[in-house]
Amino acid sequence: MDTRTVATADPPVLRPRERQLSEFTELARTVQESGLMRRRLGWYWTQFAVLTVGLLATFTAFVLVGHSWWQLVVAALLALLLGQAMFLGHDAAHRQIFASGRWNDWGSLVIANLYAGMSYGWWQHKHSRHHAKPNQVGADPDIEMDVLRFHNEDERRPSTGLARWFRERQGWFFFPLLLLEGLNLHVSGVKTIFGRGPVKRRPVEIAFVTLRLGGHLALVFWLLPFGMAVAFLAVQLALFGLYMGMVFAPNHKGMPIVPRDSKIDFLRRQVLMSRNIRGGRLTDVAMGGLNYQIEHHLFPSMPRPNLRQVQPLVRDFCRAHGIHYTEVSAARSYRTVVQYLNRVGLGARDPFDCPITAQYRVAR
Repeated sequence: MDTRTVATADPPVLRPRERQLSEFTELARTVQESGLMRRRLGWYWTQFAVLTVGLLATFTAFVLVGHSWWQLVVAALLALLLGQAMFLGHDAAHRQIFASGRWNDWGSLVIANLYAGMSYGWWQHKHSRHHAKPNQVGADPDIEMDVLRFHNEDERRPSTGLARWFRERQGWFFFPLLLLEGLNLHVSGVKTIFGRGPVKRRPVEIAFVTLRLGGHLALVFWLLPFGMAVAFLAVQLALFGLYMGMVFAPNHKGMPIVPRDSKIDFLRRQVLMSRNIRGGRLTDVAMGGLNYQIEHHLFPSMPRPNLRQVQPLVRDFCRAHGIHYTEVSAARSYRTVVQYLNRVGLGARDPFDCPITAQYRVAR
């Protein structure tokens, strides 16, 4: 009998980036084998049917209420339903609903453009850039300088006078400013589809958005007195913008800002820059599944109802590999956003600067 031992080769020594790629590959394989990437057509068709019935019921209520200030309640309900429509359009844009990319595109066009009056093409281009490099300066459009300052990476000169006073308190103005976000979203989309922006099906988008917005305005001003019509539209747009902002803001605002010259692997980029919101089934519905922001960023094509199920798997994987996983209550996330924006406005060093991002800074 041959008693000689067989020498075994040592496992290969992986470089840091190879090891990081291997980590996400391991996680992705586990998720794929769990079956949670499978389509949930029945769930999505039910959501679409419920949304359609809800919008028809709201339209009926609008006609029946007539010349009454109770129309402002109808406007509030419409704002919430349109928010739900945008969540469904968001899912289609991420290829969560159908296996066919064409079907998902048309689903987004119908839901976003025809139901909500938003431009799917404008939003998709902007949102895709955000998903690729969340919170990275110069890459993520959601942290570009506008009315508010989300970071101090590109600071050229300090604000003075009234502008400085506003910057130092901008966190307190964040949520009131969201009352204008609904109008801003519509205007940005219209400017894109009628301009030279990246729009795949421009004629379809123009037709759908014109029909939706034109028909909506015509109906409101035809049925209601002028002052009441203006109030109805103001309440609807203000609450729609506030709703969208309160859902999307907690996901990344106040998380580490990634410098322009940093290179981070996909797994850590998506986990470290995202924040989950703790809650139950009601939170899932109210936030359209975006309370599972980490899981959504790691697996953007995963059907929304499966995100709750995959969360424990992802959380345990991050814990086992020493990757910080952030999950807080909605109240704490909103407080963090306000505090962060005020600190940025004061010109302080990013208080949420993550030491891990510094490891990936590349010398120019």
